[in-house]
Amino acid sequence: MTLSSWISDIENYSSLPFQPTNDNHCDVIVEKPTYFMKLDAVVNMYHHFCDFFNLYLTLHVNGSFSKDINIVLWEENKRRSLGNFGVTWKAFTDNEVLYLGDAFRNKKVCFKDAIFALLPRMVFGLFYNTPLVPGCFKTGVFKAFNRFLMERLQITQERNVTNLDQPIRIGLLSRGTAYRKILNQNEIEKALGGLVGTRFEVLNYNWKMPFIDQIKNSHNLDIFIGLHGAGLTHLLFMPDWAAVFEIYNCGDPNCYKDLARLRGLNYYTWENEDKLVEKTENKHEKYGDNLKFRNFAFNVEEFMRIVTLMVEKVRLNLRHHEDI
Repeated sequence: MTLSSWISDIENYSSLPFQPTNDNHCDVIVEKPTYFMKLDAVVNMYHHFCDFFNLYLTLHVNGSFSKDINIVLWEENKRRSLGNFGVTWKAFTDNEVLYLGDAFRNKKVCFKDAIFALLPRMVFGLFYNTPLVPGCFKTGVFKAFNRFLMERLQITQERNVTNLDQPIRIGLLSRGTAYRKILNQNEIEKALGGLVGTRFEVLNYNWKMPFIDQIKNSHNLDIFIGLHGAGLTHLLFMPDWAAVFEIYNCGDPNCYKDLARLRGLNYYTWENEDKLVEKTENKHEKYGDNLKFRNFAFNVEEFMRIVTLMVEKVRLNLRHHEDI
C-alpha cells in the first residue's frame, strides 16, 4: 500500500556522495534539508492531521526543528492541501510548500539532505488508529504536538487558570451537511445557553471561516460537542483540562474516543440508545444503512445530564491543572 511504505516509490533510486557545484552533475542543487511527504486524504481534517502529526514525529526522529526547511509533496494531486488546512504548514516551515513535479520536472536534482517523512498508514505505525494499550491515556507526544502547534502558530490561551470563577466555555459543532444532523438542535442550543456558570456558542466551522481562526477558537474552549465526524479532530487543539462530547459515534466507537485518550482529554458519548431517535427522510443512495448517513434527535434532559457531568469534570481538572 502506497501510504504504508516508501519502498515502491524509491526502490529504483540510489544514494550518491553529494557532488560539488562545479562539476555540472546537477541541474539543481538543494542545500536546505528537504522533507518528502506522501499525504493521506487532505479534504478530511482527521486524515490530513495524520500527515501533520507524522511530519512532527519525523522532526523528532531527525532531531531538528528548524523552520528553514523545504517540504516537498510527492503527489501532485494533493494541491488542496494548501487550501483547506494550509495554514498549518506554517508551523513547520517558513518556505513555500513544493510539489515534486512542479519544482523539479525534467531536471537532475541533488539534495544535500533528504528526509522521507513517516507515513500516515504505516502498519502498526504512528497514525491515529494505531492499536492502543488498554488503559493508555494522555501520551506525551500528543501533548507536545499541541504545544508545538500553538507556539508556532502564535495561538494563546485566554483563560486565567487561577481564576476558577470564570465560566466554562462550551462549543457545539453545527454540521452544514445533509447527514449527521441534530434534528432538535434548536432545543439543545436553548438548553445549553441557559446552563448556569457557562458560556455557550455554536461553532460554524466551514470553508468561509479561516482555519487559523477555527484553531484559535477551539484552543479557547473547555468543552467541545459534536456528532461523529472529522470536525472532532479539533480536540487536538484544546487545552489539557478540556473535555469532548461525541454526541453519537454512529457505529464507530473507537475513532475519536482513542484520539481523545491520546490527547489526554476526558471523553463522553451517548449512553442510552432509548433516548435518541433516528429520522432520515432521504437515505443515502449508496450508504443507506450506514449510521454515518443518518440524522438524529436527542433527549434534551439526557443531553444536559451528560454536559453537566462534563462541566463538573472540567472544573475539577482546572483545580488540578498543574497535575494534568
